[in-house]
Amino acid sequence: MEHFHYVQNSLHCEGAPLAEVAARFGTPAYVYSQSTIVENFDEIKGRLAGIPSLVCYSVKANSNLKILNLLRQAGAGFDIVSRGELVRALKAGAKPDTIVFSGVGKEEAEIDAALTAGILMFNVESPGELDAIACRARHLNKQANISIRVNPDVEADTHPYISTGQFIHKFGVPKDQAVELFRRAATIPELRVRGIACHIGSQILDVNPFVKALEEILELAQLLERDGIRLEFLDLGGGYGIRYVDEDPLEIDRLMAELKKRLAGTPYRLILEPGRALVGNAGALLTRVLYIKNTGKKHFVVVDAGMNDLMRPTLYGSLHQILPVERRTESTFTADVVGPLCETGDFLARDREIPCLEPGDLVAVMTTGAYGYVLSSNYNSRPRPPEVMVSGSEVELIRHREKLEDLIAGEVF
Repeated sequence: MEHFHYVQNSLHCEGAPLAEVAARFGTPAYVYSQSTIVENFDEIKGRLAGIPSLVCYSVKANSNLKILNLLRQAGAGFDIVSRGELVRALKAGAKPDTIVFSGVGKEEAEIDAALTAGILMFNVESPGELDAIACRARHLNKQANISIRVNPDVEADTHPYISTGQFIHKFGVPKDQAVELFRRAATIPELRVRGIACHIGSQILDVNPFVKALEEILELAQLLERDGIRLEFLDLGGGYGIRYVDEDPLEIDRLMAELKKRLAGTPYRLILEPGRALVGNAGALLTRVLYIKNTGKKHFVVVDAGMNDLMRPTLYGSLHQILPVERRTESTFTADVVGPLCETGDFLARDREIPCLEPGDLVAVMTTGAYGYVLSSNYNSRPRPPEVMVSGSEVELIRHREKLEDLIAGEVF
């Protein structure tokens, strides 16, 4: 459920008018709805009732400590891909045995930190990584819990940059090599083989690729059991698509029903790793119109947020709704919404029909709760924006706006 709505033509997040949020914290600023995040999590977790499961929030989607703590309290585990994300999850109060560590490039220091913390599992992505984890576990006199990420060669029909489940991608072990790697892992005393993992991509809108992926890893798990390798976990990853503008979002209820049907009566515990599906529609980026520019052939709406604040339109060609915070007219025009950076690629929307705007107007760029702030940068030496959480009518600052002195704090000359 989404909690951004108009009240007497003024856009609100839950019970808070966004105009007041902008007046208090300035622009650009990220604003999140707490209720949306919790309700999104509860929907997925609730629909898994009846089978053993662990829903691990994908920290990469939005790693703010307030959001991590909120999801921990709701019952989430965490999917991490770096030592930094491990530090964040633990700082937010996560139990180590609810953390899974994914990613193709785990370094020794990261492996050591995760082993020392006692995480639930490493999702191993290559034979070399398997050997590295075994070596570090031996060095620390520990046993590492692992699953092996299998590449099931399933087409996800999503943007090529976020499709991850085919042989041409860098992720996981090809399924025709997986059995031998499982067998080898089972002979290494420093490793405890506990599961199979896969993740076929992100922003997937069709149920069928997920079902196909589960069937592939179920078949592999049953084959391994005949070899005497009994697994506990099947990690299906995340990637559940949401609505940005006019897409039909993934049918979560249907997907969970299909997964439950195939896992009923099996000994496996299902792990899911949603990120975007929990926080994507919970966020909006507030920005203010600086200028309206008409070249005679094109209109530009110049705002104070740019690709340094929201990279997704530039990086993926993604579309986001552009809504006026104060709705004053039904008139529209076609324009590019662009930022202040010195790049032609600095845009938030292109050739979009949007409400007529004037300098000083506030605009909300919608569905920016995932891969928004986490992809932001200081390009053009611009400070990153603040993050704000709304619960009912309560508004809380959960990250300060960077100051100019923050831009040079780590530099030496």
